[in-house]
Amino acid sequence: MTPHQGPIRPTVDLRDMLRQHIIARSLAHMDAAAERRRASLHSGDIAGYRAAIRQAVAGFYAAPPARGTTQPPPCGVEGRAIALPFGPGAAPVVAREVSRYDRSGYRLENVLFESFPGWEVNATVYAPLDYAPPFPAVIIPVGHSGKQFDSYQLPAQYFARAGYLAVTFDPPGQSGEKQTGNDHFVDGVRCYLVGQTSSRYFVGDALRCVDYVISRPDVDTRRGVAMTGVSGGGTTTTLATLLDERITVAGPSCCLTPLADLDITQCYAGCPETHMWRRYAEGVDELDLIAAACPTPVLLMAGAYDEVFHIEDTRRLADEAAAFYAAAGAGDRFRFFVDAAGHGYTLEQAREFTRFMDRWLRDAPGRALPEPADLALALDPVEMLRCAPRQDVNMRTLALARADELAAARAGSRTPAEIRAAAQALIHPEPARGLRPVSPQLPAYSFQLPASSFQLPASGFQLPASGFQVWTHDWQQVLLAVEPGIELPATLLLPREAGRAAAILHFDDAGRNRLLDRHGLLARAAGFPEREGRHAALFAVDLRGWGDSAPALYPYEMASWGGVDRYLAYATAALGDPLLAMRARDGLAALAYLRARPEIDPAHIAVAGCGLGGVVALLVAAADGQAAGLVTWDAPVSFHSLLRTARYSWPADAFLPNALLHCDLPELVAALPFPAAILNPRDGAGQPLPAAALDALNAGRASPVYRRADEGEIARALQEIVLA
Repeated sequence: MTPHQGPIRPTVDLRDMLRQHIIARSLAHMDAAAERRRASLHSGDIAGYRAAIRQAVAGFYAAPPARGTTQPPPCGVEGRAIALPFGPGAAPVVAREVSRYDRSGYRLENVLFESFPGWEVNATVYAPLDYAPPFPAVIIPVGHSGKQFDSYQLPAQYFARAGYLAVTFDPPGQSGEKQTGNDHFVDGVRCYLVGQTSSRYFVGDALRCVDYVISRPDVDTRRGVAMTGVSGGGTTTTLATLLDERITVAGPSCCLTPLADLDITQCYAGCPETHMWRRYAEGVDELDLIAAACPTPVLLMAGAYDEVFHIEDTRRLADEAAAFYAAAGAGDRFRFFVDAAGHGYTLEQAREFTRFMDRWLRDAPGRALPEPADLALALDPVEMLRCAPRQDVNMRTLALARADELAAARAGSRTPAEIRAAAQALIHPEPARGLRPVSPQLPAYSFQLPASSFQLPASGFQLPASGFQVWTHDWQQVLLAVEPGIELPATLLLPREAGRAAAILHFDDAGRNRLLDRHGLLARAAGFPEREGRHAALFAVDLRGWGDSAPALYPYEMASWGGVDRYLAYATAALGDPLLAMRARDGLAALAYLRARPEIDPAHIAVAGCGLGGVVALLVAAADGQAAGLVTWDAPVSFHSLLRTARYSWPADAFLPNALLHCDLPELVAALPFPAAILNPRDGAGQPLPAAALDALNAGRASPVYRRADEGEIARALQEIVLA
């Protein structure tokens, strides 16, 4: 009987394997979050629950110190260490008026003031003309749009005509005045690398607007301020309310459904700013953002025909929020209003929120309000709203500046053991905090156990009884089961000569067999099919989400802001277990398996990879510390380079959260205790590095590690290292 040649049938659907793994882990965290809410109601410890959620949300905006640095001084309220520029710990607001226009019943004032250093808020103020100051104030964060559109102009005009001073401002990117370097999809993921969330810029501006209105003599803030917004502006409202108790009334609109519905099971990629590091792991569901605001008055609004946040999902969340407020003795402080509209902030919502503010902010319940139709509100020309904020300070430049600070803090002598520990920290998730542990038990790999003591589980792999001879090698297909629900297809070439073989362990983001096809460079590196000379074994593995397990497209990923890579990057960041880290652990499992094979010499295994597979290979080699060598090609030269490039070409999962708090890729290369060849390294745009950059990387080395190479030279480099 001819030995099996084709792939082994997996026990899972490979095209859906990774996604379902992420969904299952995410839902487990949401179940734990629901259990915490129920426990707080059962025990009556509402205050403890509220404090836990607020502490978790504050943690999203804490800037973790790098090695050799200290935590920045806290800003904010109640002494919480929040690395956002607002509140008593922040610098005084220095506002510069750009223009003003008197309109029917209100005055437009366009002003600029800083939130982060050099980062300007382009605020448009709607000041009442038919009321005497001081006015109560309402902040209107803009969603994924611009302040010139009807969901922001018309409600702000209505609030002013009803006696409230209203402030709108553009978010980063979107359709407003702050687009350069602020694309919240493209530039938002850059923040992950430096241990930050891009949400800091959305929420930070909203909180700085609170500082601004408090600084105005014509504003009455004795009872606090209100905040309301639609879509992303509603999300900003809920987060800001938990961070700043000066916000005493909140009105999020068209923005909330249980995470288990839209974000998790429906795989809506959303935005990086709503997928903060460890948000799922900390158990912060959308309902928690409302429940933890209790007893702050909240009017949750929704459109009956919202095509994004489906009304049945929002209604279910609202029912649970109402029950939570009632159980906490604050049932009259939560209301749910549904408008016969779609995804937008309507004048009906504006009037309803004005009634709500009248009760809780103005202490004037039942006050007569103007009918929106009687006011004949109309959009003001966009020219009347322009502030012309600075463009040279943006998400990208601030992330790059933070990366430069971190690089300077990391500079200096670190032992190889410290560098190895940094690599290990990058690829292992943090232990659970606050919730019962819900993540699957991760297997211990070879860097935790000596290779000689590694016990391969009997069910950990499948392979045929014998290989299929193809000239100089036996071909085998292997299926590695590295953790529940995750199976890795692999191709193993074993030399037919006697004795234990040296081996190449290879990872390729384009699939394990790409460079075997038609006598590709991996086949040549293994000595196939030449009879003369030495031969090496080759173990090419499809890490989760690559090759045969590349995820199938889901519906929301058809959107221009969607994409499989974005969903995977955002969701795994929220899990606190990034996809690149998962793949590195897969690589360590493959290395442990290869060492356990009796045909392989465990002391002569070189790790190799191309593209993002090269990054994984480096992480595996650095964390393990016992390989025979490393060869990568066409891989990013550094994480830092992803920030330097205005338009990068790498997928979103290349932005490994918190990476630059620990180390960068060249530091890992420099600390390797074995030979390495970094061939054709690429910059953030995917372009080969120029000769001068290669020379700088090789400075002080006895022989060059970073160099250019063609396919033949790559194959020879692999042979030289593995057969040395």
